[in-house]
This record gives sequence, C-alpha cells and structure tokens, in this order.
Amino acid sequence: MENETKKDIMFKRMKEKKKEVKIVRRIVLAIVLIVLIGGGITAYSGYKYVKSALQPVDEKSEEIIPVKVEIGSNLDSIAALLEKNEIIKDARIFKYYAKFNNESDFQAGDYGLTKSMTFDELIESLKSGKVYREPIFSMTIPEGRTLEEIAVRVEEKTSYTSKEFLDLVTNPDFIDQMIAKYPNILTEDIKGPDLRHALEGYLFPATYAYYEENPSLESIVDQMLSKTANTMAQYTDQLAEEQKSVHWLLTFASLLEEEATADTDREMIASVFNNRMEEKMPLQTDPTVLYALGEHKDRVLYDDLEIDHPYNTYKIQGLPPGPISNPGTQSIEAVLNAPESENFYFLADKEGVNHFSKTYDEHLAKIEQYLR
Repeated sequence: MENETKKDIMFKRMKEKKKEVKIVRRIVLAIVLIVLIGGGITAYSGYKYVKSALQPVDEKSEEIIPVKVEIGSNLDSIAALLEKNEIIKDARIFKYYAKFNNESDFQAGDYGLTKSMTFDELIESLKSGKVYREPIFSMTIPEGRTLEEIAVRVEEKTSYTSKEFLDLVTNPDFIDQMIAKYPNILTEDIKGPDLRHALEGYLFPATYAYYEENPSLESIVDQMLSKTANTMAQYTDQLAEEQKSVHWLLTFASLLEEEATADTDREMIASVFNNRMEEKMPLQTDPTVLYALGEHKDRVLYDDLEIDHPYNTYKIQGLPPGPISNPGTQSIEAVLNAPESENFYFLADKEGVNHFSKTYDEHLAKIEQYLR
C-alpha cells in the first residue's frame, strides 16, 4: 500500500511537471508571437513614418520661408536648419536621403523655400544656390491694410473680385473652419458683436508666392492665416506670461501701424497708450475714428470725433473691439517691448516727426509750436 502511494505521488508529480512544461511552452510561444507582432507593427509604423517624412510637409503651401545657409554648413546642420523651419519633417530622413543619392555639395546663401517642395527640389536648390521652383506669380500685402484694401489687391492679382474675397472672409462657416484649423490665433474673440470683420488684422502683411495659375480663394486666405499663426508662435510664451491674447496683441499693434510715422516711434507710442490705459484715459487716436467712419480722410474734423461708435477711441476707454488693419512685425514687437515712460501725449508735425509730452499743457505748447 505504501509502495503504491509512493508511485501515485511520483506519477502525480510527473504529470504536474509535464503540465508546467506545457504552460511554459505556451507562455514562451505567446511571448514570441507578441514580439513578432510587435516587431511587425513597429516595422510597419516605421515604414509609414519614413514614407511620410519623404513627402512634402504641405503640398498646398505657397508661403515663402526665408532660410540662410551659412558658409561652412555641412549636411547635418543644413538638415537641422530645414527641420527647424518646418520645411522638412525629419532631418535624419533628409540626411539619409541625400547621402543615399550622393548629394552633399550644397551652396551657402539666402533661400526662399516652401513646405511644398520635394526632397529633390530642395537638394537641387541647395546645390545650385537658387530656388529651384519659380512662382507663377506673387502678391504683396503691405502693412496697415484693411480687409477691404486687401480685397482690392486680390482682385488686381488674381481672377477673383474683391466682392468674392470679402464674401469668403466674412462667411460664418468659413470663419468657423479657420477657427478650428488655427485655434492658437483665432478664438471666440473674433466673434464679438461690435467687430466689423472677424478676420480683420489676421491676414499677415507679406509677399506670397503662388505656383499655380488659379489657386483657390480659400487657399489664398489660408496662406495668410498660416503666416500669422507662424509669426505669433514666437510670442506665445511672452503673451502667456503677461496673460494677454493674440487678439489683444494684434488690436494694439494695428493702432501703432496706423499712428507711427517712423519705425523708431512705435515703442514710445505704445508706452503712451499703456500709460493712458493704466490711468483709464481714452486713447484718442484718429485712425480708429477713420475706421469707425469707414472712409479715408486727410484730416479728422472735430465733428468726426463725436461719432458714437465702438471703435471711436475718443468715446471709449481702452482698445477698440478688434484690429483696424493688419500690423507688421515691427508694430507687434513694439507692443511687447514698450518702454516705461511718463508720456501721455504725442503729435506728428508737418514733416511727420512725432513729439511726446508728459502733460497736457506741454502738449498744447507743442501743438502751437509745430502745427500752428
């Protein structure tokens, strides 16, 4: 009986060991399968990433991005420069592609490149020292232009009428699409009830190049908004630190764009406006009156200053509801770099030179001196 019991125990242990071996084999098999599947997924993901990185960043983009290749730059530094400017997706992929094709003799110089360029086009441009792709036409949007003025420019350079342009940029559905696409710059601020146009001030002043004869009107506006988004990105941290919005910045900067007669005065004018807002004084800037009137006048009359309008800064305190034009980089940076001062007034003399004053009496004296 005792011998049979030992045998039973022995057989039982053998069965348990066989069972353990089977379980271990299954676990090992499962792990192997997981590794193989994971490796396959990783390989496929890697394939998709490389394939994507070989394609243009944005085939529809027509924005010209200035890139300066310094003397002595090698392939590594050039690839990193292109990635930094978002002209390519991955510097390593571009570098490997260039090496695989034995391309390395690149020229130093100033380039105007686009996100729609292929690797071959970029390489050809960098080898020849000039942009490989020549635009079919270009359109310059100067600083300080309203949507109506931009519409006229679009009509001059394209097959679209100014009315078609204005119909698009004031279309609520299109505006919602752009808000969804550019949430970092376009917010509910542009839907305020007192705003004349939602996208006023958001179409960045620049020279835009086009590589097709008839680009869509949507792509033309999108390109301008994209330029604004790229420009504003460099000020994100400072705006967050000061708890200010892009809408605030563009509105403020648009006043400087219209007021400044010299680039050096923009920061001091911004200082005057800051002082006035801090003391709850109206800004009293004539360009906002003209914007309220909706017309250009060589001279603002006293009767004009009485217009009851949300943009009339002789009647309201603080900034108007939104931008009155499209400000350029200098005006934007003047807002952010405004110095501290004790000035509350300024005027431009007959030669366009600005004169700043701390007190109203001093301001009146300068009016007599320079204007009368």
